[in-house]
Amino acid sequence: MNFTRRQWLAATAAASCLPATLAQAQTSTLKISHQFPSGTLNEGDFRDRLCRRFAAEVEKRTGGALKASVYPGSSLMKTNAQFSAMRKGALDMSLVPLSYAGGEVAETNAGLMPALVPSYEQGAAWKTAEVGKLLSKVLDDKGIIIVSWVWQAGGVASRTRPLVTPDDAKGLKVRGGSREMDMMLKTAGASVITLPSNEIYAAMQTGAMDAAMTSSTSFMSFKLEEIAKHLTSGRQRTYWFMLEPLLISKEVFNKLPKAQQDIIMAIGAEMEVFARDAAKADDQAAAAIYAKAGAKVYDMDEPTLKKWQAIARDTAWKDFGDKNESCAAILKAAQKLL
Repeated sequence: MNFTRRQWLAATAAASCLPATLAQAQTSTLKISHQFPSGTLNEGDFRDRLCRRFAAEVEKRTGGALKASVYPGSSLMKTNAQFSAMRKGALDMSLVPLSYAGGEVAETNAGLMPALVPSYEQGAAWKTAEVGKLLSKVLDDKGIIIVSWVWQAGGVASRTRPLVTPDDAKGLKVRGGSREMDMMLKTAGASVITLPSNEIYAAMQTGAMDAAMTSSTSFMSFKLEEIAKHLTSGRQRTYWFMLEPLLISKEVFNKLPKAQQDIIMAIGAEMEVFARDAAKADDQAAAAIYAKAGAKVYDMDEPTLKKWQAIARDTAWKDFGDKNESCAAILKAAQKLL
């Protein structure tokens, strides 16, 4: 068979493209987005480190067949767009405060329900308990899979005066971090401000906000000690525990080979131990950093925690449970662990 020059050139071009096409088919790269400052495997915000460690382990255990790139500081996508994007398969993965999706999926507000999770141990128990199974089912139905269950304690940083007891909240402009947290604050007499944690610094700096509730890690990563004069620490007890999981799009996950799916979930479970230890260490570190910067640091006692819990039970918990049967079931299951 004789080839014309045009046929020969076309065949050569196709052959030269073949190895690249095969390589592309064999290697996939997941994009992991989050809102927190960039660091390294061993230094910086532990949530960024968790994502980087996860990515490194995925590449290692799949022999490079599956890789992951981390995009910190909302550099890939705006913070509040991440959950919806994962549902549509437009974003592969994200480590994001679950309650940020509260306006879209009401059940996710359980992830920052005031005084419902009083300790890391009870937070960790959610994963295998009834409450965790119910929440996972809701997310699965919405196109989201939890890879790592990450809980963080938090507290309050304030500019002008401390916010420890419910009486302290009167007249303050406060960022609670979730609709339910805001309900408790309003009942205590505060005005609430709604914004992502990476916007707290600017709001406090301009005086648009007096105080902010967030995780101990964020207190440090966003350098709020530069403007806060008071810190209510989460190192002993707190009504502020946030579920901040590593998530993957179900649509993206289902397209991966079973072996890669198993590796992702196994590494995700391993990261939970790292996250818990890092979060506890940050509770202690935040208190030390703020004290060194000249801020007054306060620890919450049990009677004060009970006062906040009483307000939460009559406001946020009731409102959440009244939303729908699913929310009511999640709340009831969570209360079984108290």
